[in-house]
Amino acid sequence: MPSCSVRNVLAMLCWAAVAGSAAAGELVVSAAASLTNAFRDIAQSYEEQHPGTKVRLNFGASGALLQQMAKGAPVDVFASADQETMDAAQKQGLVLAADRRDFVRNTLVLIAPADAKAPPARLQDLAQPSVARVALALPASVPVGRYAQRALEAAGLWAAVQPKAVNTQNVRQSLDYVARGEVDAGFVYATDAAIMKDKVKVVLDVPLSVAILYPVAKTAGSSQAAAAASFVEYLGSPSAQAVLARYGFAKP
Repeated sequence: MPSCSVRNVLAMLCWAAVAGSAAAGELVVSAAASLTNAFRDIAQSYEEQHPGTKVRLNFGASGALLQQMAKGAPVDVFASADQETMDAAQKQGLVLAADRRDFVRNTLVLIAPADAKAPPARLQDLAQPSVARVALALPASVPVGRYAQRALEAAGLWAAVQPKAVNTQNVRQSLDYVARGEVDAGFVYATDAAIMKDKVKVVLDVPLSVAILYPVAKTAGSSQAAAAASFVEYLGSPSAQAVLARYGFAKP
């Protein structure tokens, strides 16, 4: 089942692929990068239970996906990693308030390479000279980056850590940088860290003042409104929730 990554010039190629799938009458689901593994399994099971329906998945940073929709990319279902991005979609008339629902919960964690000898154990350790590079997704467009920035600001560490930030396009890129040992630490979701337990280790559950709830909604401009609503409903089913739980997500 094809998927797309929103990354620089490849975003346009991904958009073209999504447009092609819409023309073929497929259900297009744009979802936050952290949902990649779980949604691939869920889409497969949904197709098995709904013969004749094909689900085309488009993954990327929530903000980048929002920009695609705002520019006219055909999308039937939008799943964001934060409320702020879905709020923006609603304000732009891309989704309706009545159609959105929170379907899953996640946790922000700080990770280090699995073979790191003296990884940071506290947020305050990120300010130490021993930590030179920290993978941090772009706060302007990536929810995990905003969560990380707010946690660092609350701890009075943003000014010290920002110069060390290696900004990434989405959470999976941050995960890759840490897994390859190209940075000393990085901020990702617990679910992302779980898929690379052999290459990264969680050193801290990062405290936040708000829960990380993922909203989903059928889009206002969907050409397959009934199928889109059905897919959104399916995400709350015991079957889909079991898949999400298997990948480390919690119920909202």
